[in-house]
Amino acid sequence: MIDAGPLAAEARGVRLAVRVSPRAASDEIVGVTRGADDRLWVEARVRALPDKGKANAAVAKLIAREIGVAKTSLSVLSGSTNRNKILLIEGDPGDLMPLLTDWLEGLL
Repeated sequence: MIDAGPLAAEARGVRLAVRVSPRAASDEIVGVTRGADDRLWVEARVRALPDKGKANAAVAKLIAREIGVAKTSLSVLSGSTNRNKILLIEGDPGDLMPLLTDWLEGLL
């Protein structure tokens, strides 16, 4: 079982730590990686350029499609101009945490 590394529940939903590589050949979730700081990150690649929020929008759309939620329920809490981002997936944390934990385990 995966530890909750890239996930954190909060009142408005769940935070998800994502490391994004823009300008990729395709939009895809690569897996879960451990960073130099020993923190777990979901590794994503998107075709979009990191210009005027295009990569942020692309990663939100990709994650929403992967987990089966509306892309409007995702927002960037921090890292909007950085590869390392914290996304907020809005909704009931009690419903989202099991869904996201299962999704992350499938990435391993």
